[in-house]
Amino acid sequence: MPTIHTIDLQFLETSEAIACFLIETSVGPILIETGPESTFPQLQQGIEQLGFQVSDIAHVFLSHIHFDHAGAAWKFAALGAKIHVHPLGLPHLASPEKLWNSAAMIYGKEMERLWGSMQAIPEENLVSVGDGQTFVVGNLTLEGLHTPGHAVHHIAWKIDSIIFTGDVAGVKIDNGPVVPPCPPPDIHIEDWKNSIGKILEHRPTQLYLTHFGVIDQPIKHMEALTLVLDDWAQWMKEHFENQTPSDEVTKLFMRYTRKQLEVKNCSDALIQVYEYANPSWMSVAGLLRYWKLKSQGRI
Repeated sequence: MPTIHTIDLQFLETSEAIACFLIETSVGPILIETGPESTFPQLQQGIEQLGFQVSDIAHVFLSHIHFDHAGAAWKFAALGAKIHVHPLGLPHLASPEKLWNSAAMIYGKEMERLWGSMQAIPEENLVSVGDGQTFVVGNLTLEGLHTPGHAVHHIAWKIDSIIFTGDVAGVKIDNGPVVPPCPPPDIHIEDWKNSIGKILEHRPTQLYLTHFGVIDQPIKHMEALTLVLDDWAQWMKEHFENQTPSDEVTKLFMRYTRKQLEVKNCSDALIQVYEYANPSWMSVAGLLRYWKLKSQGRI
């Protein structure tokens, strides 16, 4: 089995919100995920504490292009690294203006504090990853699994019997429950369930979650995720059909999901980490959009 190091990016000065994974190979380290550019100093420190330099990273493998997973990828590309990404995500890394501006409409003045900055990656540094495509780096073989549901441009990365799941296996912090991150615009419940099934078909022994850490019981974990995904989706469907005002839905949903965490004995501090890793208000927009498109026959 490969030597895998989890680097905690200390997002918003909080432990276990966002991880990156450095994996040692016979030709030098690779990185799965980069986190946002705002946490790049912490990532650099983590790389150096493991005895490497940022310039040693020749390959970065992204699960998808959301800022908390890929925002710092351009920093590695600037040093010559190849950035492996879903073909639907590749154009947005080559020309990130639309991606950045769309996010700025949501986060406004908080963009720099949360995500730092983002620059274009030259196309010669971007590698389009097909479903099931394998990449050999030294003594390591990685297989990219297209796993839409959270995002159309989502990839889970398989190494031996381990799968790095990005967001498709949900968010689970410390001893809290698993929950599904459902931001707009790509949430698709049926696709997500199919992706969960696809991952389990590979019979992984461990899942590595970007938010956060290692899951040793993949089947039990994915079953729990499916239950919560259905629960959230059906809760939102009722409010969509009743045309509850969006501001009210947001308040109600935040209260609903907080109660779910409290019932699982999550402390206030742990609930705050969940909010940093998976803001509950973002899932309102994502799930409402899902039901709107579904009602229009567009998905």
